[in-house]
Amino acid sequence: MEAEAAKYIGAGIACLGMGGAAIALGTIFGNYLSGALRNPSAADGQFGRLVFGFAVTEALGIFSLLIALLLLFA
Repeated sequence: MEAEAAKYIGAGIACLGMGGAAIALGTIFGNYLSGALRNPSAADGQFGRLVFGFAVTEALGIFSLLIALLLLFA
């Protein structure tokens, strides 16, 4: 019984990473948009970094979901 509760608590804590990823994505895109509006000629040069930051942040959110699922079902 206690082990079952510990699994659910651990999975819930692991899912907090997905919320952090969502906040980070908002920050990444917000800062890109702010910089692109201030200097439109440099926006194209920063787009690759934007996509890389999006991919890394999204991967961290997916990894936290994977850890939660492993805690629940493994």
